[in-house]
Amino acid sequence: MGILENFDSELKNAIKTKDSLKLDSLRAIKSAVLLAQTAKNSNGSLEDVEIIKLLQRLVKQRKESAQIYRDQDRDDLAEPEELQAEIISSYLPEQLSESELLKVVRETISEIDAKGIKDMGKTIGIVNKKVSGKAEGKLIASLVKKELSE
Repeated sequence: MGILENFDSELKNAIKTKDSLKLDSLRAIKSAVLLAQTAKNSNGSLEDVEIIKLLQRLVKQRKESAQIYRDQDRDDLAEPEELQAEIISSYLPEQLSESELLKVVRETISEIDAKGIKDMGKTIGIVNKKVSGKAEGKLIASLVKKELSE
């Protein structure tokens, strides 16, 4: 569990400092990790790749919730969701910039000799494996689609 090495100490620190926002975020992470570890098809431990996917899912959920709240003019509810997304994101590996990701996409397209939109799924899959959690899936898909449609 390399990604969450200092997790327990940070949780204790958030309790001591009464940082409720960070505490809620850390509890959400801990809950999701425990659920994943005790799932039927799990062996009781999680690989870093699985933890990254789990954290990305938590961030995505919070961003979507915040957007729904903003659409309903509920900024008071949107702000905590966005702040939690930031806290959870801090446990993710550093994200690639769009230009770095575009370079990986172009390399992959030339490696597999992708010719058009019909090769989009294959290309996205390979790029996802190469960047392993260092880029959002939505961004990968949009860049691949843009490159393959040109």
